[in-house]
Amino acid sequence: MRLTLFYNESANSNAARYYELAKEGRGKADGLRRAMEETAKELDKARKGRKKDVRRKREKEWYGKFHFSFTSGGKLMLGGRNAQQNDLLFAKHTDDADLFLHADIQGASAVVVKGGAELLASGGAGRQELAEAAQFAASFSKAWVNGNASVDVYAVRKSQVSKHAAGGFVPSGAFAIGGERTWFRDTRLALRIGMGDKGIVLVPEVSAVKLQNPLVLVPSQAGKEKGAIARSLSKRYGVHPDELLELLPNGRTKTLEKP
Repeated sequence: MRLTLFYNESANSNAARYYELAKEGRGKADGLRRAMEETAKELDKARKGRKKDVRRKREKEWYGKFHFSFTSGGKLMLGGRNAQQNDLLFAKHTDDADLFLHADIQGASAVVVKGGAELLASGGAGRQELAEAAQFAASFSKAWVNGNASVDVYAVRKSQVSKHAAGGFVPSGAFAIGGERTWFRDTRLALRIGMGDKGIVLVPEVSAVKLQNPLVLVPSQAGKEKGAIARSLSKRYGVHPDELLELLPNGRTKTLEKP
């Protein structure tokens, strides 16, 4: 270790100079050490948060690009997220055995219940699942954005639905309906969310499916925006907010504790 001494200064002055330099060096070292410790803590927190998010996000099934749910009888319900998806859903994913539903309002999901046509002919046996499908169609419509409490919904078979109308133009996302419709008047807009066997589940409020830690979601102009609701529910259920954004309807939403 080398020291530079200033001969024009006293011994005490030289000693004081090096004392101040040493004190300044210790201060810088302490500050650097504290900064390193804080950085390590932040990195560890970010790493844990990232691992948690990745762990909680589920791999999508093919139908995850649509609005989807299942009836209490296990039938898959699909709804278009926009006009283009409405057309895609009907053209690529609707068979003769399926049931087609639509809320009686401009701006609604085209809803298809896979294997649901049999419900119309099953009498009372299919009433529960039909009510669930109608509420699903009602909830994923412009009526939710408007804050409506209810809306009429109709159901028809695939053979009654067409993209072509005699002498008229059928715009993207809309359909021409022929024949008699089965109506579900004043269908309440409400969904139920909770934990199922494979993670977070969203079903119509009237569904017979049992969920853990459930909440009822209803449209309300005094409710929270979709993003805020997703963040709130993500904390309650420990899932990634993006997963909830994909499940929830557009518009403001209010939550109710299910009795």
